[in-house]
Amino acid sequence: MNGRRPISAVLLGAALFLVTACGGGGGGDGKGKSGAAAEKNKASQAVVKVEPKNGADGIATSGALQVSADKGKLTEVKVTDTKGNEVRGTITDGGRSWKPALHLAASTKYKVHAVAKDKDGRESAKDSTFTTLTPKNTFIGTFTPEDGSKVGVGMPFSVRFSRGITHPEDVEKAISVKAEPSVPIEPHWFGNDRIDFRPEKYWAKDTKVTVKMNLDGVEGRPGVYGKQVRTVKFTVGRSQISTVDAKKHMMTVERDGKTIKKIPITTGKPGYETWNGKMVISERLRVTRMNGDTVGYGGEYDIKDVPHAQRLTDSGTFIHGNYWGAGTFGNVNSSHGCVGLRDVRGGYDKKIPAAWFFDNSMTGDVVVVKNTHDKTVDPANGLNGWNMSWADWKK
Repeated sequence: MNGRRPISAVLLGAALFLVTACGGGGGGDGKGKSGAAAEKNKASQAVVKVEPKNGADGIATSGALQVSADKGKLTEVKVTDTKGNEVRGTITDGGRSWKPALHLAASTKYKVHAVAKDKDGRESAKDSTFTTLTPKNTFIGTFTPEDGSKVGVGMPFSVRFSRGITHPEDVEKAISVKAEPSVPIEPHWFGNDRIDFRPEKYWAKDTKVTVKMNLDGVEGRPGVYGKQVRTVKFTVGRSQISTVDAKKHMMTVERDGKTIKKIPITTGKPGYETWNGKMVISERLRVTRMNGDTVGYGGEYDIKDVPHAQRLTDSGTFIHGNYWGAGTFGNVNSSHGCVGLRDVRGGYDKKIPAAWFFDNSMTGDVVVVKNTHDKTVDPANGLNGWNMSWADWKK
């Protein structure tokens, strides 16, 4: 032997040295980096729950959609229809639940995406889809004024429903009315099939009003659902208030607070007195037929060509041209309840009082009648809610 170790022994010693170095002799907890990574990648304890269940069909438009989190808090909830329209809602109860702010649309597929975090900040998500019911019975609302209209300062936004409403609060929430410049606007129900919106006082001139009707899916009465989604915009023009004094047989027309004309008139004769109160022009007809049969005065009159007629009540009160009244204007009250202004048959003379008033009026203008021997007009008879106090209106 020459004292040299075999090559195999040298290599074995080197291998043992490497094993010792890589194993680390300095202590530690035994986990190393791989243990920390495993802890970090541990699944979130938060559980997201969505009702109704995924793929459900025929779901109610109100009360059925709910999102909640167990062992965690919701951080995001997004609900959209197939067109990308998002459903507004709020996370409440300390992050444990979410509900939509309003009803859902009918016959619509919705997608839900919800995310929650557990106490360690780990996220858990859930995606779900469902489809709302298709109503067998529906209702619609016929409204005034029309989109794009320019109206007088007395025009409320009025909706008449095709079916009686037994869930008025749900319907109210589905109709938003906003004005620019801003002013408080309140609704009032007349019976169960009509709702009007107005401010406390007449609109300011040049006000812009925007109405959003989101009635699709609203359950107005058991099993009967709305089906309209409309945006209606109208503008308020100049202020025109015309005051009819039945005792003096005279009407004073004021525009923006200044008197611009005084017109001799005639009002209802004894037994047929014109109502007192504030009345809003709701319809304008250059010529119309007036038949006593339609208002309970059968056989007393039937005039086929009444000129320059503007409606003040649903029951048939007009302010209109009168070519048969001779010398009554400014002197005698001789009508069956309407306010009459001097006119000519055919209404061709633009200088005659009735023609002037018609051409200088618009729907929404206010006609105030005073000093008659009748009571104040029923606020529900036409667009005449201005005869109610603000406190009564808001009840």
